[in-house]
Amino acid sequence: MKILLIEDDLDLGNGVRIALSEQGMDVVWVRTLDDAARSLAHDGCDLVLLDLGLPDGDGLALLAQLRRNPVQGDSGGLPVLILSARDTLDDRLSGLDRGADDYLVKPFVLAELLSRVRALARRSYGFDGESIEVRGLALHAPTRRVSVGGRAVELTASEYALLKMLMMRTDRVLTRRVLEEQTLPGSQTNASNTLDVHMANLRRKIGEGYIRTVRGIGYVIDQQARGGAA
Repeated sequence: MKILLIEDDLDLGNGVRIALSEQGMDVVWVRTLDDAARSLAHDGCDLVLLDLGLPDGDGLALLAQLRRNPVQGDSGGLPVLILSARDTLDDRLSGLDRGADDYLVKPFVLAELLSRVRALARRSYGFDGESIEVRGLALHAPTRRVSVGGRAVELTASEYALLKMLMMRTDRVLTRRVLEEQTLPGSQTNASNTLDVHMANLRRKIGEGYIRTVRGIGYVIDQQARGGAA
């Protein structure tokens, strides 16, 4: 799971980054709204941890922008957990009413933060930190095992990376560029052809009906089966 941590406090930010990384999560830590906007636009993420009092503005402004104009590859439901010292009821209600999925008041215990991140991931993606399943297609992250209807499927490292990224973002269309940059970093010269080859092999191994092509944009795995998965 890729997490964007937006926090300007050095000690807190580093502590959260380490705690999440130790749980096997991929953490990108930025300290300003501008850096957060650039990271969202170019790299994307699965979940946002958002401080409100930032050096160049209020985190609520970024939250409102995310809900009005979702970043590429996001349908508008990118999970956002606010981390803030603003602890009044009105503050919490304001954050939730503006689109946050959860609100944690500082100071907090890291164990509670980790629990809330896992709960938010389960609600948003069906991912418990180890396994994710979509219509009989299952991926177990610690062992990198993949199965379809209980049948084990052997994947290459690139095929596994593609499948995991798509399954972690079910119902969200991922562009070819995002897939190429984040799963095929060493193949940029002929990235498009390489992606096509890996995608064809992946579909052959897991079966048709899972990966849907959105022509001219990219690919998506839908939680509910629909036509056009080819």
